[in-house]
Amino acid sequence: MQLLSLIDFLTLNEWFVLIIFLTFIAMLFRGIPVAYALVGVSLIFIVLAIFVLDPNKTGIREYIEYDDTRISYKKMGAAAGRFFGGVIKNPVLVALPMFIFMGLMLDQSGVAQRMMRSMQVLFGALRGGLALSVMLIGIILAASTGVIGASVVLLGVMGLPAMMEQNYSKSIATGTIAASGTLGILIPPSIMLVIMSDQLSISLGDLFMGALFPGLLLGALYITFIVIYGVLRPSAMPVPENREPVTGKVIAEVALSVMPPMALILVVLGSIFFGFATPTEASGLGALGAMVLAILNRKLTYTVFRDVMRQTLNTSGYIVGIFIAANFFAYVLRLYGGDETIKHMIAGSFDNPYMIVIFILFIVFLLGFLLDWIEITLIIMPLVLPVVLGLDLAVDGFGVVDDPQIVWFAILVAVTLQTSFLTPPVGFALFYLKGVCPPGVTLGHIYKGVIPFVLLQLFGLFIVFEFPWLVTWLPAVAYAN
Repeated sequence: MQLLSLIDFLTLNEWFVLIIFLTFIAMLFRGIPVAYALVGVSLIFIVLAIFVLDPNKTGIREYIEYDDTRISYKKMGAAAGRFFGGVIKNPVLVALPMFIFMGLMLDQSGVAQRMMRSMQVLFGALRGGLALSVMLIGIILAASTGVIGASVVLLGVMGLPAMMEQNYSKSIATGTIAASGTLGILIPPSIMLVIMSDQLSISLGDLFMGALFPGLLLGALYITFIVIYGVLRPSAMPVPENREPVTGKVIAEVALSVMPPMALILVVLGSIFFGFATPTEASGLGALGAMVLAILNRKLTYTVFRDVMRQTLNTSGYIVGIFIAANFFAYVLRLYGGDETIKHMIAGSFDNPYMIVIFILFIVFLLGFLLDWIEITLIIMPLVLPVVLGLDLAVDGFGVVDDPQIVWFAILVAVTLQTSFLTPPVGFALFYLKGVCPPGVTLGHIYKGVIPFVLLQLFGLFIVFEFPWLVTWLPAVAYAN
């Protein structure tokens, strides 16, 4: 009876939207690359609309008709030009390859290796000191890169062998590295926030400043967990027997190793915060600053520059390819009434606007097990945006921030998507880390190690949900100044 009620409840348009999504998921489970799956599903349903469906019989006349609004070759051709122009001519997306280049070049500059050597000595006498060193370096790298793949691999190569030599628990060691490496996708500058800014049509500067406190909050929760875990399970993070004394020279070395990346952070975020540069201009300053650090550390060679350029091209091309494919998919879905269907199904399910936000975040969390953050951001965010715009949420923008509830919602989604990097089977941080693990460290150890950090991410999400000012206060201060 419930199944029959569901069949009666769904309109024909809603059935088509559901079938489109199920077809896309089925293609993913068949191992078809995401971009190909998005375009393939779109083409299948375009052909279905043009050659099979009869609008006079199907009841979707509002969306597919024989006049100029009907899905047609002409309309598809115009849409292709619009997608291409929307990517190539989009000033916000110009910052994307710059931030990717900055992160990759910084990883090659030798800054992280210098910080690791000095912090190992500084925190060597503390229980869990090596894990704290990795976490602090991960936070600093997050605020100066925005690319998680390179950060996870770099922290794994530098920190994991030392942890194994010091007899750390394999689970806590791998969990610490994976969690700290993923902070780069949240703490600005972040390529995820660049894409969110474009999809939601809100200020990138607002997103950067709004994400700073939530990102640092997650870092603080991780550090607190490591300290408490070290007290409760001392055998999991033993203190090294032979440790160097902490002297003034060691403290000076730590300060000197931290100053270059902090200066880069100040150049990028400070220029945005104080209004000296737009986020796009700041991305160029960041790329230049990363090259300067590599030169000062004598790490910039032709080979390094060539490899960083190639990796930047590959990563940018991958993102732009999915960007175009996802926009094509969303466009076809919209012609089938997908946006109205999603709005009706979500908004009609709850009376409380905050329950609607929680439901959307729950869906994003579940999709994180199956999809990458790029697909979720490009497909789901535009579909749920009309729903969120129609909600009456008491989010204080301090009279300055434009669209405070959209900025708050975007950061909530960004915090939720942190879990997508640590949840199998598509947790990219897990596989980045597994690729550099020494023998004896298995995926089972990594899966077990990330569980407490996923729970901490959800706890951090709860805090940001309960206290929206953590997101909106800093952008308001920037505008006030």
